[in-house]
Amino acid sequence: MSRFWSPLTASLDPYVPGEQPKDKRYIKLNTNENPYPPSPLAIEAIRAAAGDDLRLYPDPTCDDLRETLAAEYGLPKNRVFVGNGSDEVLAFAFPAFFSPADTILFPDITYSFYPVYASLYGLTYRTVPTDEGFRIDPDHYRAPNGGVVLPNPNAPTTLPLPLEGIKRILDANADRVVIVDEAYIDFGAESAVPLVSEYPNLLVVQTLSKSRSLAGLRVGMAFGQPELIDGLERIKNSFNSYTLDRPALAGAIAAIKDKAYFEETRRKVVSTRDRTSEGLKEIGFEVLDSKANFLFIAHRSVPAQRLFAELKDRGILVRYFNKPRIDNYLRVSIGTDEEMDAFLTAVKDIVT
Repeated sequence: MSRFWSPLTASLDPYVPGEQPKDKRYIKLNTNENPYPPSPLAIEAIRAAAGDDLRLYPDPTCDDLRETLAAEYGLPKNRVFVGNGSDEVLAFAFPAFFSPADTILFPDITYSFYPVYASLYGLTYRTVPTDEGFRIDPDHYRAPNGGVVLPNPNAPTTLPLPLEGIKRILDANADRVVIVDEAYIDFGAESAVPLVSEYPNLLVVQTLSKSRSLAGLRVGMAFGQPELIDGLERIKNSFNSYTLDRPALAGAIAAIKDKAYFEETRRKVVSTRDRTSEGLKEIGFEVLDSKANFLFIAHRSVPAQRLFAELKDRGILVRYFNKPRIDNYLRVSIGTDEEMDAFLTAVKDIVT
């Protein structure tokens, strides 16, 4: 611990992203990135934006991007917020809507950034157990609370919660904000964005990192009624008014408008995911029913930690979580068909 750290800094247990070693070339299936490049139209727009105008600040209100998103999702512009990746949007949402005086709820098996945000802002939280199959039970979110956060589909479990379940949570918490984190929504689950007009307590957070292959650009968005969007704007403008740069704004707009490319790459990821899932089941793996761009798997006889280590030795990175309940599971991002074939070959060699 540094003697110059504040007590807050010393108390933090920061989020740890997937490793990115540089000692050799790896097949990288550990960070849920899209295996396909961004839309060519997005690349063209980014290049065009990287010109003389970079000397000028970008639009602090991000009006063009918000209008594009509003048109895409059928909402007024005042129900759209954008930020530097969905992680930043979530980092704004926690202090905007949650109070240290109340206890927020999120699943026990979930995105590990949630407890980090809670600790950063001095918030009290309680984890709600998922069932034996890692599914979220909406009835468990009826207890008094200061707000609810849940990813849909859940990470790392890949499992979706049907909209009926989302509605039950919203109805049970009418006076509290419910954040639905939809980072992986485009790979098979049903979005809660259509519920925004009906529920003033709903904030839906999405990202362009996954389904639109723009993890390196950092663009996230939130959808909610104007009261929630105004709350996010107040936090943002107390932190950094210029969260999105000019190339990011241009690339994001082009990526959203290129619907044909989005649908093509999304279908390829889903097809490869389902084929890989079947291949793993054939060699003795339990594979949860994924609606994301990754799989959550466990072998009936070979421990996950051993699989993780041996795959890394063979140049294949996957994610291992040494945590209660999931320490015998691996999270495997979906790569190209060739990458997943190499993964299946390696894992079959290890377990047979």
